[in-house]
Order: sequence, then structure tokens, then C-alpha cells
Amino acid sequence: MGEIKRVYMHLGYANMHGMAAQMAAQWDDLKTVMQLVRGRSLAAAALALGVNYTTVARRVARAEEALGVTLFERLADGYHPTEAGETVARHAAEMEAQEFDLLRALGQQSSALSGRLVVTAPELLCSTLLPQVFDDFCTRHPDIELEVRAGTDMLDLNRREADLAIRVSDDPGNQLTGVRLAAQDTASFATQDWADRIAADPGAQIDWVVYSKPGAVPQASLENFPNARVKLRFNDMIAMAGAARAGLGVVRMPMFLGRTYSELVQVPVLAPQSYTDIWVVSHRDVWPTARVQAFRDCLVPYFKENRAIFVA
Repeated sequence: MGEIKRVYMHLGYANMHGMAAQMAAQWDDLKTVMQLVRGRSLAAAALALGVNYTTVARRVARAEEALGVTLFERLADGYHPTEAGETVARHAAEMEAQEFDLLRALGQQSSALSGRLVVTAPELLCSTLLPQVFDDFCTRHPDIELEVRAGTDMLDLNRREADLAIRVSDDPGNQLTGVRLAAQDTASFATQDWADRIAADPGAQIDWVVYSKPGAVPQASLENFPNARVKLRFNDMIAMAGAARAGLGVVRMPMFLGRTYSELVQVPVLAPQSYTDIWVVSHRDVWPTARVQAFRDCLVPYFKENRAIFVA
């Protein structure tokens, strides 16, 4: 509570309703104000905090009552912070950063192989290769509760949204500590039926399943196989792989993915091309902790042993 008191003194509210009233706005309320300033809507703040929107509205009203000021203007297009709201959010962000620093420092001192470990990774890896790593880790360390957050969002490791991130990226985070797990190539894959058709008649029409952006047949393929068309567009590689496995056409995909599915074979309509590397990263204070080190001890050797499946 000393830190909250100091922040309120910085805000200049010490004489409004007395320090007792000011300190009634608890840390949860300050965090809610901060998230509402960031998200500009009850729904966005609720999602960030993991609560419902009525809780957000209640906490904001409680903070305004305790501080004796209006923090937001309630307009038709959302919540607009007042100058006081911006000030509270700025100081709350500083307090949040200090909280994260403290938690990381405490975690760094812990050598216990128990508790929770949060790992984030792309769905493509979570649905293909990483389950073997997860199983190995859970078998070795049954007292660690592993939580996997699959998705392409770059979770903020500085704000402890995850302890460890596996990222497919040219810029995995220059303020983080990490190692490159594997280089990658892409190539064209399709079913054996498509491979046979292409081999029998290279001039026949080739159907492509492509990513929404740029949404065209790869130019490098057209040079040798000009009789091609886009049959389907998707915004998700897992969906594209599913379409390829169903025989709907040719897909350019990471080598490891095409080699994962038994229904697919590499077809020679597009030469292998370099793709984005795979990294494992974490905050520098979290990197040496026992749980993170234990997970890396399963992850890094697995990728080293299987490095060949990622490249041509």
C-alpha cells in the first residue's frame, strides 16, 4: 500500500478526501483504469484483465469515487480518458513495471521445479511438433503445471504474459534473451494424386491454394508452370494445409509442415525458398530460472535432432 500512497501523492490528490479515501482505490482498480485507457472500451479492458465488462465499469466507478475526479468521458464511441485518467494510467503503468520487476527477481531466485510455466507458440508448431516436447517435459517434471498459449499474437514477455515464447520471426525481440532453434525453408506440397498429374502433364492446369495476402500464385512457379490459377484463398496456414490434404490444390508451406502430413508430398512446381527462423526467447531475468531452463532442456535438443526436417 505504500507504493499506491506514493502514487496518489504524486497525483496531487492527497487533500481531496483524505488519504484513507484515496487509498480505497486498490491496485486492481488502478490496473483497470490503465487497461481502459489503452483499450478505449470496456470490452477491450475486460479481455486484457480476464474479467467481464461490468467488473471493469464497477472498478472504474470505484476509482473515480475514491479519487474524487472524473477519469473518463462516457461517449457513444467509447471511454475517452480525461487528463486525470491519463495521469492515473501513466503512474499505474510504472507501478505495473515495478511489480513485474519484483516478480521476475523473485522467480530468478527460485530453483524449485514446481509451480506454473506459461509457454506461447504458434498453432502450427503446437499442433505438429511441439506435443512431443510438451509430453517429454511433463513426464520429466510432473510438479510443473505447463500452460500453453497457442497463437500468432506476440505476447509481451516484459509484462509476464508468458514466461517463454517460441516465435517464427525475423525480430523475435531485441530486448529479450534467446537462441535460434532452426532455420526454415518453404516448398510446394500437394497430394500424391496431384504429384502424379503434374509429372504426367507439366502443361496441365495447376490449382493453387494460397494465403490471402498477397493472394496470388507464386511468381517463381509461373516461370515454369504458367498454366496455373488460384482456386482458394485462406487467412490461416492450418486451413490451407487441410485443403492441400483434401486434394484441393498445391500449397506453399514450411518444409516441416509439409513433411509432417503423410497425405502430402513435395511437388516440383516451386523450388525451396528461405523462410523465417524459429526462436525461443524470454525476458533476461526469466531465462535462467529453473522452470524455463528445464523446458529448454527438452526443447532445444529436440529441434537440434530434427533440424533436417525444416530445410531442403
